[in-house]
Amino acid sequence: MRQETAEVIALQALGWLAGQEDLLDIFMGATGAARDDLSDRADDPEFLASVLDFLTMDDKWVIGFCNDAGLGYDQPLLARQGLPGGGQIHWT
Repeated sequence: MRQETAEVIALQALGWLAGQEDLLDIFMGATGAARDDLSDRADDPEFLASVLDFLTMDDKWVIGFCNDAGLGYDQPLLARQGLPGGGQIHWT
């Protein structure tokens, strides 16, 4: 997936995440992000990668996002591969 397409999906995921108040709090706690980061770093591919890293940790979150966005369930992971660090395999 091209980086531009991956960034669009990640921005959609960020918007979805911002609308999930309880999940947003978990994201911010897990990543150390502040509310200002949601807008200030929305154009940062590495921050967008962290959004997709977080989202893809739980199938329930992926399903919720994809259902709301009208995307296939494989799209967040494919988008993650198109962003910085996405080609690295993490076995843990």
